Amino acid sequence: MSAVQFQAVSRHFPSSRGLVRAVDGVDLTIREGSFFAMLGPSGSGKTTCLRLISGFETPTSGAIRIFGEDVSQTPPHLRNVNTVFQDYALFPHLNVRDNVAYGLMVKGVGRSERYKSAEEMLALVKLDGYGDRKPGQLSGGQRQRVALARALVNKPRVLLLDEPLGALDLKLREAMQDELKALQHRLGITFVFVTHDQHEALSMADSLAVFSEGKIAQIGTPEEVYTRPRSRFVADFVGSSNVLPPALTRALGGPEAWASLRPEVTGLAPPGAVRGPVTALRYQGAGTRVVIDLQGSEVAALIPAGAPLPEPGQEVSIAFAPAALHVMEGQ
Repeated sequence: MSAVQFQAVSRHFPSSRGLVRAVDGVDLTIREGSFFAMLGPSGSGKTTCLRLISGFETPTSGAIRIFGEDVSQTPPHLRNVNTVFQDYALFPHLNVRDNVAYGLMVKGVGRSERYKSAEEMLALVKLDGYGDRKPGQLSGGQRQRVALARALVNKPRVLLLDEPLGALDLKLREAMQDELKALQHRLGITFVFVTHDQHEALSMADSLAVFSEGKIAQIGTPEEVYTRPRSRFVADFVGSSNVLPPALTRALGGPEAWASLRPEVTGLAPPGAVRGPVTALRYQGAGTRVVIDLQGSEVAALIPAGAPLPEPGQEVSIAFAPAALHVMEGQ
């Protein structure tokens, strides 16, 4: 069964420059129990879609269904979803236990029952014993866990996460990615995660949608979207890819069409028919990114640490398996 379904959903806003199509005719199905990511740059429509699911926005046209029920006009408090926001939105004057139990208090749940549920949720997110602390006494990662516990205590069937890791430093963000994924597996509920960070989406999601200008540019598993991008936008935005113009694709043995070639599957070869000078060497720890000018296009190859490197200005060719060259459907 689908947890969330968009049927030709649009959300338009009037502005001084005319109509803004924040979401423009989106069709989308999110499978129950999956970890689904909405990925895209700022202004692409992903956050508006999340707000449409939560009920904080109402569609201009189309229908939104949650577990088969049309909720297009249903207010937020009557939808079985909860949201974790980027800034966590914790109440600074309440302790952790009361922050987690707040939603249950609003629902009229008795003090002892809601505190028991709050402590269970705090244990679930590894914050046993933190109930008496105030949010200001916690680290960023701990505040993120409190926000998670507060959303989960209401037992939503769909959990919405609006860039909840954006305020964390790199190492903590990576650790929390693992924790979120493990938590979703343990609970078995549907997670819908909005991010502009492609590494987060690729490492955490079962499936993802790439948004651009209010539309879905591509939807699929992380592997499908990464290795077989449909368009130049997807190839360039998801990970790092060499986007080859038709003439260069043809010169490298492919058809005369736009193609994608990932740097990590691209090696160097002695100068051949298609050659060019090395224009940059960029050390990246596990390897070095070697940039070559091929027929006026910048093409990168990722050379593993310890392998010999060319000199800047040296002419080289690139080598790759034919299957690594992916011809794209659109531009």
